[in-house]
Amino acid sequence: MTNEEKEKRLTENADLEAPTKAQTGEADSENAQNDDTQEEKETQGEKVISGYAIKFGAPSKDLGGFVEVITPEALKEVDLSNVILLHGHDYGKPLASVKANTLKLEVDEIGLRFEATLQDTTYANDIYKNIQAGIIDSMSFGFEIGVESFDKNEDGVITRSIEKVKALREISIVTVPAYNESNVQVNTRSYEAWLNQNTNKKDDKDMAKTLLDNKNTETRSFEDYIRSQGQVRDGLTTVNADVVIPKDVIGEVFDLKRQRYNLAQYATVKEVSNGQGKYPIATNQEATLATKAELAEIADVNADMFTQVEYNVQTRAGKIALSNEVVEDAAVDIVGEVKAQLEQLVVNTDNTNIITLLKGFAKVEAATLDDLKKVNNVTLDPALDKSVIVNQDAFNYLDTLKDNDGRYILQPDVTAASGYSLFGNPVIVVSNKLLPTPVAGTYPMIMGDIKQSVFVARRNQVTTQWEKFDYYSQGLAVIVRNDYEVIDADAARYIEITPA
Repeated sequence: MTNEEKEKRLTENADLEAPTKAQTGEADSENAQNDDTQEEKETQGEKVISGYAIKFGAPSKDLGGFVEVITPEALKEVDLSNVILLHGHDYGKPLASVKANTLKLEVDEIGLRFEATLQDTTYANDIYKNIQAGIIDSMSFGFEIGVESFDKNEDGVITRSIEKVKALREISIVTVPAYNESNVQVNTRSYEAWLNQNTNKKDDKDMAKTLLDNKNTETRSFEDYIRSQGQVRDGLTTVNADVVIPKDVIGEVFDLKRQRYNLAQYATVKEVSNGQGKYPIATNQEATLATKAELAEIADVNADMFTQVEYNVQTRAGKIALSNEVVEDAAVDIVGEVKAQLEQLVVNTDNTNIITLLKGFAKVEAATLDDLKKVNNVTLDPALDKSVIVNQDAFNYLDTLKDNDGRYILQPDVTAASGYSLFGNPVIVVSNKLLPTPVAGTYPMIMGDIKQSVFVARRNQVTTQWEKFDYYSQGLAVIVRNDYEVIDADAARYIEITPA
């Protein structure tokens, strides 16, 4: 994390309140005019809350080896004209903004005070009532550090002072009243650099390293999000109302080496940053280098080497069911459970779409083993790195075939997923459900170079939202964005074998 990235802090004892009329009426004469304005707004049906998003000089809890204070000078030059009030740092749930004149900010001797007029929405009304009841009493704020300094007192306590805030874009009401590390997203690189310059004792360095290693991660924040049934979002990135699953979690889900039965491991898989576009894939098996004298431009050598595969990423949604017992049991690896279900969703989605594409390739009707050999030897380019995909019925049929000398046609192959090869090509077995047998006695097969045949465009940003699916079940609704396209239609064949 760089200093330019946004950090988050919790403000406890934020003086957060939603005054009732009775409370407003008890105010002293000095604040009578403000109270009249407050009561007038409430009479008009407006809901007003106020408190401190930041308190100067109030030390934070341990942030991983040091505590932090915001100095009174920190906000002197910061632009407050674009600040938004959120719930739980969720941009999908805005409550008020300076631009809309529903959020007022004032820097006083205590800190950054705010007053917000909430809109008449369900979640805003719920928040208002919870503040009135004292259930919610904490604030948080997202900011970018401008100038910071470190100091170590005689008791060994290290304090980081934020002397200048570069940007403040949002303040948030948070539903977790007690401080915990999931409320903090903090840059520690400057702290580590300071430690290296100012710490000489090995014991001190070891202690500092332990503290840093014990810092909370996005994965822990994701666990807090699940266990709170979507209420706690601190430390996580949000897109509209959805939470982005941390890369540490989703990286393993998309790690094809871990997934033996995912056909995407045989295809060309690329992570794309745009929703649609073109991706160049080298497909020309006959391209050669030429001397400069033979060609006017070097670019001509590469002219036909690549196929521009057009992709248009589609949004696909699924459900991860989580019982209350699993969510509430701290002994359960809840992130591991989510990861396992998500992996299965990704595998099933990949396999279904890849098989659907491959079944659309040119179809070959075969009756004998010689027909299969012709596809392998003549129809498909010998330069292709071929594989054979069969369903359970087709594998069983091939596994019983013998040549004239009584030797089985399928040969043992330790490199193949099935443990066998056909004509030297590794055999991949999928279920009859994934690749159905068309009619009894006819066996489906796909032969060709899957990597040259199928392109998978994957946007690895996977988002999720906690939902109640029906009366009995709830869990995570997951959104995955990807696309499946044909690269080279001549790189594979769909075969149906009907033995004579």
